[in-house]
Amino acid sequence: MALGAAGVAALLLATVFTGVTGDTNSDDVTALNTFYTTLNSPSQLTNWVPQNGDPCGQSWLGVTCSGSRVITIKVPGMGLNGTLGYNMNLLTELSELDVSNNNLGGSDIPYNLPPNLERLNLNKNNFIGTLPYSISQMSTLQYLNLGHNQLSDINVVFDQLTNLTTLDLSYNSFSGTLPESFSNMTSLSTLYLQNNQFTGTIDVLTDLPLTELNVANNQFSGSIPDKLKSINNLQTHGNSFSNSPAPAAMEPPSDTPPSRRPSPSRTPSSSKNNSSPSQGSDTDNGGSDGKSSKVGGAAVAGIVISLVVVGALVAFFLIKRKAMRRQQGGDLEKNKRLSPLASGKINQLRPIRSISLSPTGKELKNNVSMNLKPPSRIELHKFSDENDPTNKPATKKVNLSSIRATAYTVADLQVATESFSADNLVGEGSFGRVYRAQLSDQKVLAVKKINFSAIPDHPSDFFIKLVANVAKLNHPNLSELDGYCSEHGQCLLAYEFYKNGCLHDLLHLSDGNSRSLSWNNRVKIALGSARALEYLHEIYSPSIIHKNFKSSNILLDDELNPHISDCGFAELIPNQELQESDDNSGYRAPEATMSGQYSQKSDVYSFGVVMLELLTGRKAFDSSQPRSQQSLVRWATPQLHDIDLLDQMVDPALEGLYPAKSLSRFADAIALCVQPEPEFRPPMSEVVQSLVRLVQRSSMGAGLSSERNSCRFDESGDHTF
Repeated sequence: MALGAAGVAALLLATVFTGVTGDTNSDDVTALNTFYTTLNSPSQLTNWVPQNGDPCGQSWLGVTCSGSRVITIKVPGMGLNGTLGYNMNLLTELSELDVSNNNLGGSDIPYNLPPNLERLNLNKNNFIGTLPYSISQMSTLQYLNLGHNQLSDINVVFDQLTNLTTLDLSYNSFSGTLPESFSNMTSLSTLYLQNNQFTGTIDVLTDLPLTELNVANNQFSGSIPDKLKSINNLQTHGNSFSNSPAPAAMEPPSDTPPSRRPSPSRTPSSSKNNSSPSQGSDTDNGGSDGKSSKVGGAAVAGIVISLVVVGALVAFFLIKRKAMRRQQGGDLEKNKRLSPLASGKINQLRPIRSISLSPTGKELKNNVSMNLKPPSRIELHKFSDENDPTNKPATKKVNLSSIRATAYTVADLQVATESFSADNLVGEGSFGRVYRAQLSDQKVLAVKKINFSAIPDHPSDFFIKLVANVAKLNHPNLSELDGYCSEHGQCLLAYEFYKNGCLHDLLHLSDGNSRSLSWNNRVKIALGSARALEYLHEIYSPSIIHKNFKSSNILLDDELNPHISDCGFAELIPNQELQESDDNSGYRAPEATMSGQYSQKSDVYSFGVVMLELLTGRKAFDSSQPRSQQSLVRWATPQLHDIDLLDQMVDPALEGLYPAKSLSRFADAIALCVQPEPEFRPPMSEVVQSLVRLVQRSSMGAGLSSERNSCRFDESGDHTF
């Protein structure tokens, strides 16, 4: 009996202990398991395991918990390699992530960072390329250290980072001017930008509450604003400022960490003579009787008088010459103002921004034997005024080694596609045919063979511009560019291959191979596609209009996540050709149909049409339907606000498995997007928010919990699938 009582006591004690520690939240376990795997399962992370486990209950090294949630991960200086996990966004309670002073990277910083971080430290790693724009939405962030990496592009809008107090971007390869949104970091006190290639002025920093600023060793120019000169810890040397402070004021404070001190190799020399030539000693002139000074003064006066006389004569002849030209009706200045060439508008080419990446490319990292194309630069000629004899041909050089994509040879892709055989043809669109390509390591790509028949001049120049721009795009719902080929007159782009094909085929082909899309999956596809367009319109700079958004350009991966293709292509094809394309019939906004002019709002209209396809299962335009039903928008719009008619419109393949409120709100979003007047259509950011609210307010999770592919939404209202 006593043993029984002892056993009960032990059991109660164990229960209490379990209640205190608790099992770690399943999402946190999943994220940390993935993180451990992407770090190549390092033994120095004691107690970590690649599957299951209990980070909070088993005291994983560097992990701190509160209850069942992981709140900090701090593993600096542990010789870790690999990268961050792709699903770190599941760590919704994580406030601090410190992986500094390791060997992580060799690729971009993943997009799915923990959304509610207060401190993020990736200092002294090997991350390359572009910052993920998801940082733009981390409004709780207070400390961000990305110093000492190989990052090259700021793809972040800082408008929401009003709590950020410390930002370190030092010792990277950032270039271009500082983003205007820097001015919105109203709590920023410490900013390190040293040892990059920033250009332009630092005026955008004027009104920030900075107490420490280091912009040394960049390519800044202009003047230092007076407000910034009052900063005690100010370092500006190694630039081209017109009013730099004295060198002594630029020395870093004694408590500045070594990682933030300017590089000795780029510090200006201090060996100049400190004495001014005009400040001679008394002994130099002590024996003078003053005569030489008088003679020198007379000589100077004579020179000044001569210059005044010459200047007057020159001015007289210039005035007389101008008067004669006016009499002859030949006012050259007026003609120049009227000349379209003189206005400079014809020379305004969109600049190609440099994208830095690992020069080896993705394929070499995976030990794939691919021959990289040898040329490192290609010249793009700007338009010029041929009538100006002083004009010299201007060129813009694109560094191919800086493009974030593998350079394949034609031979590589011919082997992978079996000489672009018809058996490997998977599609044909506005810009060319797409072939399935299988590389020697069994990796499968989709190779797009660009048709440049619509571009009469310099197709290779346009192609390099295309590659440079497309490789710069970075969003999980965009089709990822893997590589390119530009040789022997061929222009080829290689993308990740998505096994589930495009949304159009999954919705409309009845070949027995397509599987039915659940309501949750349709919402998932709509939301992911909306986020992609939001990125192109409102996050990426300069903004991009897709112009060719349709269900056949929405590719689906194994988990039915959407990936938008053909982004960045439309600028190379005239609006008129897009307008006349039968493939776009049904997706074109009224104003685009009438005038051939496309805008962000015409993309919004096209997105609304795709939502209608998801809702009804019908094609955007179907000539096999009765005439009144051929245009999906015309047929569906009058029924969107009638609940009875709306139910009748729903795709029969859903078999009634959808929440009524969710359906109604989905229809409301469609109605806004397909309004005939572009000014009444919402921006994509509002469409995204309406879809997020749709999920939050509906009973999708409860009503469809039995579905294998149902959506999950976290407590913050953000979506995870």
